[in-house]
Amino acid sequence: MLYAIIAEDHPGTLQQRLSARPAHLAHLQTLQDKGALILAGPHPAIDSSDPGEAGFTGSLIVAEFPTLEAAQAWADTDPYLAAAVFSTVSVKPFKKVFPA
Repeated sequence: MLYAIIAEDHPGTLQQRLSARPAHLAHLQTLQDKGALILAGPHPAIDSSDPGEAGFTGSLIVAEFPTLEAAQAWADTDPYLAAAVFSTVSVKPFKKVFPA
């Protein structure tokens, strides 16, 4: 089943985000390598794909996991969480409708 991992950043954590980014991307790569990653990316703090110093407000990941518990366990090991970038992380079942 698909799961949405919705994370909100602590304000003012752009430098922590940038420092932890290589480890975060490696964590995502594990899903990509298994063919389980549907999409992943950050939420820019301003209306721009390159927000510069404005930074980001969180992230969205949609991936396939065997269970909600497996999705939660994976999310709990995200390097952004360990680096105190994420203030909250929600994991929810997700039903893809479009594109078909």
